[in-house]
Amino acid sequence: MRGTAHAGRAVLAGLLLALATVAAPAAAQQRLDDAAALRTSQAAIGRVLGGYALTGPDGAPFTLEQLRGRPVVLSFVYTSCYYVCPSLTLRLRETARVARDALGADSFSVVTVGFDTARDTSTRMATYGRERGIGGRGWYLASADAATMTRLTRDAGFTFVPSPKGFDHVTQTTIVDASGRIVLQVYGEDFAPPSVVEPLKRLVWGREVTRPSVAALIDRVKLVCTIYDPASGRYRFDYSLIMEIVAGALALGIAAAGILAALRNVR
Repeated sequence: MRGTAHAGRAVLAGLLLALATVAAPAAAQQRLDDAAALRTSQAAIGRVLGGYALTGPDGAPFTLEQLRGRPVVLSFVYTSCYYVCPSLTLRLRETARVARDALGADSFSVVTVGFDTARDTSTRMATYGRERGIGGRGWYLASADAATMTRLTRDAGFTFVPSPKGFDHVTQTTIVDASGRIVLQVYGEDFAPPSVVEPLKRLVWGREVTRPSVAALIDRVKLVCTIYDPASGRYRFDYSLIMEIVAGALALGIAAAGILAALRNVR
């Protein structure tokens, strides 16, 4: 009996050792390589995003091409995350509020994509948005099938790997211009609002290609003179630039008047 028990324990120990030996390389492969993920993320800058069949929270299909014509802020999350993804989403919510206040309600779009295709269904994305106060006008909550998500995350430079706690992934916010081209990656879930708002402001500025009307000129001046005030957490109008422009114009006017007077005297 003792020999049988010892033999049984030996076999069990051998099996456990074999399982540990097999599992160790697999676990190692699931660790996120931060340096490689950063290189992948940066390599995506300049790439054009398009051709992905996404699904909205109401189950209706949509594509990123439908959002062309204005900048897009793209964010990847998984709905079963309990810390980083919700923190990122709440920070983006506040940043979007600041940006819309400064640039206009319809100046850009936000797309939050659930990359865990096994769980992040359109229903789960709708719940995720409702619980965090996002969605609605200009904010799209998206899900997709596994093949589409693989292509989208690859093209956006977003890296994620399964882990015991869910997923290890780059905490990345992607800024896309009006033509669908990636122009910037912002990292971390606690970024300062200007790191997203300032690029959006530049993109909105660069989108004006025709001769503007008076109303558009007023909006443009407001855009140029809008700066971030950390004390209030909002963008405010900076009148100093207007004063500098007025002072410069007055100086040029005085100089021109002096030149004209001198020419009259010579005559």
